[in-house]
Amino acid sequence: MKAKKPLVEVAVETEEGRVPLGIMNAKQALSLPDDLDVKVSHPDHEPGRTDKFIPKDELQRHLDRS
Repeated sequence: MKAKKPLVEVAVETEEGRVPLGIMNAKQALSLPDDLDVKVSHPDHEPGRTDKFIPKDELQRHLDRS
């Protein structure tokens, strides 16, 4: 059986606060351009319902350990 791809919420921080861009799988989030300064929800938490956000590089390290 294939391992389930973790889903994450992708958001940007603005002066008014965090603005959600959408929910995608971790591979899609990691493929976003580096010049787009995004944060992603921690893959161990439910996307769209958590306030635990991490930078893309931390997401990559988390997936490498899994």
